[in-house]
Amino acid sequence: MTKYIPFFCLIFCCNLLFAQETKIAPVHLKNVKTSQGFWHDRVQSAQNVTIPHALQQCEESGRINNFAVAGGLAKGKFEGVRFNDSDVFKVVEGAAYVLQNHYDPKLDHYLDSLITLFAAAQEPDGYLYTLRTINKDTTGSYDWIAGPYRYSFENGSHELYNVGHLYEAAVAHYEATGKKNLLNVAIKNADHLVKTIGPKPGQLVVVPGHEEIEIALIRLYRTTGKKEYLDLSRFFIDMRGRSDKRTLFLDEHKLGPSYFQDQVPFVRQREAVGHAVRAQYLYTAVADMLTLENNPQYNTAIHAIWDDATYKKQYITGGVGAREDGEAFDKEYVLPNDNAYAETCAAIANMLWNHKMYLSTGEAKYMDVFERVLYNGFLGGMSVNGDKYFYVNPMASNGVNDFKSGHGAERQSWFGTACCPTNVSRFLPSMPGYIYATHGNELIVNLFAANEASLTVGNVPVKLAQQTNYPWEGNIKIIVSPEKPTNFPLSIRIPGWAAGEAIPGNLYTYQDKLSKPVTVLINGKKSDATIEKGYLKLTRPWKKGDVIELTLDMPVRTVVSNENVKTNQGKVAIERGPVLYCAEGHDNDGKALAIRVSGTQSFVPQFQKDLLGGINVLKANEGNITLIPYYAWANRGANEMTIWFDAK
Repeated sequence: MTKYIPFFCLIFCCNLLFAQETKIAPVHLKNVKTSQGFWHDRVQSAQNVTIPHALQQCEESGRINNFAVAGGLAKGKFEGVRFNDSDVFKVVEGAAYVLQNHYDPKLDHYLDSLITLFAAAQEPDGYLYTLRTINKDTTGSYDWIAGPYRYSFENGSHELYNVGHLYEAAVAHYEATGKKNLLNVAIKNADHLVKTIGPKPGQLVVVPGHEEIEIALIRLYRTTGKKEYLDLSRFFIDMRGRSDKRTLFLDEHKLGPSYFQDQVPFVRQREAVGHAVRAQYLYTAVADMLTLENNPQYNTAIHAIWDDATYKKQYITGGVGAREDGEAFDKEYVLPNDNAYAETCAAIANMLWNHKMYLSTGEAKYMDVFERVLYNGFLGGMSVNGDKYFYVNPMASNGVNDFKSGHGAERQSWFGTACCPTNVSRFLPSMPGYIYATHGNELIVNLFAANEASLTVGNVPVKLAQQTNYPWEGNIKIIVSPEKPTNFPLSIRIPGWAAGEAIPGNLYTYQDKLSKPVTVLINGKKSDATIEKGYLKLTRPWKKGDVIELTLDMPVRTVVSNENVKTNQGKVAIERGPVLYCAEGHDNDGKALAIRVSGTQSFVPQFQKDLLGGINVLKANEGNITLIPYYAWANRGANEMTIWFDAK
């Protein structure tokens, strides 16, 4: 149960010198426009398919109408469960990114109509939770896990989780339109939280059971400058592991404090535990906090947890959360294949966490993990058409497994618990915002995608363009056009796979670790490729139209697991570039699970533009074996699939 504040509370202060240092900053989404190619197709799909589909589902399921009922604008009862508000907020966030990619006046107007409903549903003091608002004046009953009164059952209630997604949607909408109508709703709610929860006498101590508010408060702080939002986020982090409030939930559901990352104070945590999405949202917030202030205890804890998650508990897809029970991390090296959970939301959370780790450290390994998840664990969670999804992402399938859908091993257009479709809806259109970063006057290229970007380096406007057929080819052309000749460093991440490293650590390794040197041409002339800590460093006077041509060798590689992963002993996986491949029954006489790969087996890539949205398939030199990208499986109905092959 919620308690009043104990007599002690650890509150860390910002280090002013730390705050004044130059930080790594992503180049804003509005300044990066994709052009013809792999990611442009998917950004357009988000605009034309994914977001409209999600909005329609939110309407048909009553999720949107809940706000009208709570606001007294319609008659009815609450539809769904305690976290349905969040689904609507996430789709609004995604729609705001769509507006940043390409302005659509109809979508803008539609969002304003939704915001009117949100504002109507908000109670006078700022509280916003349609389940409680609707039911308090009718039956007085609630979804049992919401608790009998505000914030009374924080281990299960999603009051704070929901409004966290509200804040993220509000910031995205404000950045897209400059309008404050949704931002004002978020600020009113955040001010209510600041008054209600905290270390002062009479305030409540609430430790969110489903983290997200911690991320959102930091984001709202960045937009508004209100330090009390940052302080409240830190309070939520620091109050973990200090009470017995989880007892009731533990008794009824056999899920203890570690499920909520509440087993000990955060600064003493060293392992990735519990519900994988909740955990990684907490870890994302801590990593983000470290971009703002120096906290050695946070730093020690978050790096130890990252090592544990990445080196011992991550699937080759970048998916995490092996256990269906609790959607949770399992013990180290326990990574089953056919009953892997690897929730799509957990893949997205893994990317968010690794991106914040990168921003706080500048280390390329975090973007290496990000890229692995991006092309495999994340894209695997959505159909190539952008309107069907997996909640669970196994490493193998017999074609009939029930993946939380009730309809067998097939992608679904929606789920009763729709966190995954709505999470895809918000991440997919935001992807261009992860391509670039700046660090003082340094320009950093972290991902390869055809695009045109506008940014400022050392007070000089610079236009940057990428031309590439990545991930199918390793040739990248970067055109640098400063407004006037300017000397600045330009750093380009060389993916770990191009240097013979499958993933940071030794959980997965290439059998052949040899790699060809990266080839670099500047204005047609060969340039020495100086690679430091994963980045190609180029410092020179840049002038309009300078061209960098980068060639990354893309051999087909076989991957083996650490010997401690018992399920993969004697097996190999196949990759090319950042893309993991699988065998699907459709291409292999209905049989995928029986395929064996010999040590002399080689594969040849063939691009097939009319297959599964346009993909490189891999054709074997021996036998009739065809492999497709893992992300593209189950787009032709349920059938056998496997990533790991018995080695002859």
